[in-house]
Amino acid sequence: MLIATGATIAVVLPVYFLNPPHTPETYQRDIDVATVARQAAGDAGYLPAAPELDDWSSNYARWVTGRSDGVDFWEVGFLTSDAGFIQLTQTDDANPTWVAQRIGDAQVSGARTIGGLEWELLDAPDGDTVLRTDVDGSTVILNGEAELPEFDSLGAATIEDIRQNEAEEADRVSSADADG
Repeated sequence: MLIATGATIAVVLPVYFLNPPHTPETYQRDIDVATVARQAAGDAGYLPAAPELDDWSSNYARWVTGRSDGVDFWEVGFLTSDAGFIQLTQTDDANPTWVAQRIGDAQVSGARTIGGLEWELLDAPDGDTVLRTDVDGSTVILNGEAELPEFDSLGAATIEDIRQNEAEEADRVSSADADG
């Protein structure tokens, strides 16, 4: 019994000590969100929001499609300058069921004005903050563990980016109409 225990420890300890430790830096990737958004635009039918914030990074950006609920959406994870995390979700095809699934058990706790729009403020049982609004035909949901001023920054930058994308698309369409 002692020999078996000693052999097990002799095998496990090197493996344990050779594995790198998991630190917050392990999950910081700094994805180029604007490039991924441009790549997703063909599938989305619109240019998804790719807000840029100083001293923030993104650890993922993806277009999610083919789900059983039939709602395709854009999703980006942001690491804030104060080590918080906020996930941005955007779709132009939201329905009440999809919104309820994305929000989960979060309960409405008030409203918040960001970027000139009213956002529904919700508190999740796990301590996350959730904000939801509609911007020019898109439903936007922000959720995560960060301070409300960080949500304000991301919300305002997201609204600005969506509106800029809409204006550029309208200019492109009107230029194409004038040429054709």
